[in-house]
Amino acid sequence: MSNQIASGLRVRDSVGYKIFRFFNFLIMLFVCVVTLYPFLYLVAQSFSSEEAIMQGKVTILPVHFNIATYVSVFKKGEFVHSYGNTVIYTVIGTVASMVFSCLIAYPLSKDKLFGSKFLLKFIIFTMYFGGGLIPTYILMQRLGLVNKIAGFIIPSLLSTYYIILMRSFFRNVPKDLEEAGEIDGLTPFGTLVRIVLPLSMPIIATMILFNAVNYWNNWYNSFLYLDKKDMWPVAYYLRTIINGASTSADPGEVSAEKMQIAANIKSCSMVLMTLPIICIYPVIQKYYVQGMMLGGVKE
Repeated sequence: MSNQIASGLRVRDSVGYKIFRFFNFLIMLFVCVVTLYPFLYLVAQSFSSEEAIMQGKVTILPVHFNIATYVSVFKKGEFVHSYGNTVIYTVIGTVASMVFSCLIAYPLSKDKLFGSKFLLKFIIFTMYFGGGLIPTYILMQRLGLVNKIAGFIIPSLLSTYYIILMRSFFRNVPKDLEEAGEIDGLTPFGTLVRIVLPLSMPIIATMILFNAVNYWNNWYNSFLYLDKKDMWPVAYYLRTIINGASTSADPGEVSAEKMQIAANIKSCSMVLMTLPIICIYPVIQKYYVQGMMLGGVKE
């Protein structure tokens, strides 16, 4: 009886709405295919033979399956070492970026901060104007940061865009909660750590993803400031393989093996670079959209 009543009260979808849902499904399916196909093609290409790639036989499935490229890359100690460097740089850089970004964005979210508007405009100014490549390199050199971990991390430590997003999110935190914390004797720093940050997990997770991806894929800082090969991150190491910039870093020292690797080394490197990010993204994806939506609310 209850089911009959529920079915009688159920609103039927109109014909126009059904048509909309159908075309919406087709569009989303098309977007998924267009987005997923290039990655599947890269994976298939990295496991295929050079002949199959050169003849255009590879689509989304490997042809003449082999793992010669992966074996050759992983056999090299430089690759594993560079991969470890990237993990270290990414963890240290992401943590440092989050700490300093929070310490800057939270005070700027308070109207009672003296000179907050001027400071915000000054920070935004740095988004459009920089010191230039040569002056920046000379500064880093005179500070003794060349061939140091800090030389790789500091140039990408802060992003004006990320600070503005976090500031906008912090401004949406209920002021009553912060005032209650102050009444209980919390300092401004204690209020930030014990009240604001636990309520800001969406924007925190979003910024962690952004900073981690930025440091993981960053090869330019190592190109400028890291001359020692044992300090290279994996992004720069793989770049030298693809461009042939370093013969000692080339995994195909044997000529026959080099012929095999020539066509699919680029695909192999892309798969190895994107795999960790693909594994991490689903974990914090639920926070990503919420963080971007709330962090970008117009004041």
